[in-house]
Amino acid sequence: MAELRNRIYIIGAGNTGETIAAEIRRKGVYGSVVAFLDDDASKVGFALDGIPVLGPIEAVIQLLRSTPADEAIIALPSAPTSEIRRIYELLRRAMFARIRIVPGISQVLEERPHLVQAREIAPEDLLKRTPRTVSLRETLRYVKGKRVLITGAGGSIGSELSRQLLSGGAERLYLMGHGENSIYQIHQELQVLQDAGVGVPGALVPIVGELQDRVYVEHIVTRLGADVVFHAAAHKHVPLTEANPVEAVKNNVFGTQNIVDACLSAGVGRLVLISTDKAVDPICVYGASKLLAEEVVLHQASAGHDFLVVRFGNVLASRGSFMPLFRRQIANGGPVTVTHRAARRYLMTIPEAASLVLKAAGAGAGGELYLLDMGEPQSILELAEDMIRFYGYRPYDDIPIQFVGLRPGDKLVERLWRDGEEPQPTDNPGILSLRRSYSLNGHLAPLLHRLQMVCYGSPECQGSYRNRRALRTLLHEAVPTLEVPIAEPEY
Repeated sequence: MAELRNRIYIIGAGNTGETIAAEIRRKGVYGSVVAFLDDDASKVGFALDGIPVLGPIEAVIQLLRSTPADEAIIALPSAPTSEIRRIYELLRRAMFARIRIVPGISQVLEERPHLVQAREIAPEDLLKRTPRTVSLRETLRYVKGKRVLITGAGGSIGSELSRQLLSGGAERLYLMGHGENSIYQIHQELQVLQDAGVGVPGALVPIVGELQDRVYVEHIVTRLGADVVFHAAAHKHVPLTEANPVEAVKNNVFGTQNIVDACLSAGVGRLVLISTDKAVDPICVYGASKLLAEEVVLHQASAGHDFLVVRFGNVLASRGSFMPLFRRQIANGGPVTVTHRAARRYLMTIPEAASLVLKAAGAGAGGELYLLDMGEPQSILELAEDMIRFYGYRPYDDIPIQFVGLRPGDKLVERLWRDGEEPQPTDNPGILSLRRSYSLNGHLAPLLHRLQMVCYGSPECQGSYRNRRALRTLLHEAVPTLEVPIAEPEY
């Protein structure tokens, strides 16, 4: 019942702010809007639906003395990140108990935003680069009336693809993953969004299944009758895949092979593989496995099938990224652990990456490898410092930063393409096309056969079953940049 007493400032007296205020008033369960806060002098001093417009925003501390409030909702979906950073700092100093933000216009597909889409503001909202805006209303026409399958739908990218696809008018969204909890959570979240009026009505179908089960994958893809498949499922944690290389190859390579073969058998119109910058001159098993997954998809595409690959770098706040780790470390008083002072990564928000994937999938051609234009790599150390400040602490003084060294499989700086490769611009801003110089040149099938014997066993090669050293040696022959530790155990 405490929420009934919440007094809310809405930052931004535009259409978005008015819509959110009207929804709060209509539902009557979130509290009451006591004021709009805006920098537009032509609006300040007037009222919208009886709610006063106060300003400027930088005077928020003084304004609170006469018009108290507990919560602020930033309703400025078109504002650049620099403006959001400025406003957040003002609100933080004003000691609001809660600060929420309405997603940017690149994440809201309808003209009318919904209160259910407002969420707690997070460090990724304060990036140094403003996320690119993608017109998904036009982009998603290719899924209208279609059946769409997302593998790894409970993961960071898969779940955001699912959220954005809600507004595409798909007949059915199939949410597939091997973790029942993550699939349950995204299915429930999408149902809540639909019930609140977000998106276009359509069936949401949760599916718990294992991509490594070849017979099952062929069966389920055939039964579903999917028209478009987004293959986002993968084992992604570099330290874990280094420690469990056989399982990484089983899931990332043979899981991809299974979904590709099932799509071919079922006549799926379009398959989109989500790939990673770690597939470029990979030194870790995860990167090598994704490079082979790219080969599996593009090999079939070369035979005339409408399959393509979208490759990009790190996404902020994904479950496997450093941001959740930093958040936990800050909450515990530190230290925040950074691998190396010079470590840099391409960084993009999850919604922006998903929007560009959907754009590339709709506009791209089969057989192509597309890169997301992620700007320049950013310093992990600077991001750690910014996160500490976001939570109201001083780097080094309040929260120490500790340098722990690169982990096995880590690089100082990732790249999106190899030396000698030249990405080309496309008609879609933010999306590049890459003609790869790397290819197994007809040796993909023999390599997969040899890897299969290690992963699944074979009477003719019993000694190599699940042999880590044998697996790395095979991968190294095909991918010479892959490191093979001298002390690599057999099992």
